[in-house]
Amino acid sequence: MERVDILAIGVHPDDVELACSGTILKHIALGKKVGILDLTLGELGTRGDKNVRTQEAKASAKILGVTFRHQLNMSDGFFENNKEHQIEIIKILRNCCPQIVLCNAINDRHPDHGRAAKLVADACFYSGLNKIETYFNNQLQNSWRPKAVYHYIQDYFIEPDLVIDVSNFIEKKREAIMAFSSQFYNPKSNEPETPISSKDFIESVFAKMNIWGRSIGVAYAEGYTSARYIGAANLFDLL
Repeated sequence: MERVDILAIGVHPDDVELACSGTILKHIALGKKVGILDLTLGELGTRGDKNVRTQEAKASAKILGVTFRHQLNMSDGFFENNKEHQIEIIKILRNCCPQIVLCNAINDRHPDHGRAAKLVADACFYSGLNKIETYFNNQLQNSWRPKAVYHYIQDYFIEPDLVIDVSNFIEKKREAIMAFSSQFYNPKSNEPETPISSKDFIESVFAKMNIWGRSIGVAYAEGYTSARYIGAANLFDLL
């Protein structure tokens, strides 16, 4: 894991693809380095298994062109926001030193999402405290706190504080999502139907993006919330 400008964190493989992969693609095109961190292997998913999802995650990472994709092995559905799990994330943050962290929605249909959002936000804060010591490859790490933490929006329709124009990256985003062929719409699949395996679900993702895009006069956008005020150097940075 080398240094990156943005670290996108999802509790399940495919969270990042569904919610913020357009933003990832846009910033890579702008010359920024982006990494992905999956907290779990998604082993509780109805379709496929953790090995299949890991292979799909690797394929999607290649499509996106990220600098790295790292997967922790927290327990899907049963991880907790505690010291043990915070330290796991802190080690990653201090190793790759992102300026910006993108992470799960603060509240959502899947209870893992909101819990992961708080876990990651807390880890980002504690990562900046010198007296919390962590080691990577037996070397003491320096403290590091990202400058901003933005929560992407997932299933629930949450009013965004910030929207990013991703109109030019829609087809590549769709390709990255569909790398998870075990999870999403696949007419050839014999696996059980789930709330996210229908064709309508995928289209709802892009319909939501279209609504946010129209609000700023573009075709498609991705939405984010922030616990802190979003600042800018001047008004023209907001155009």
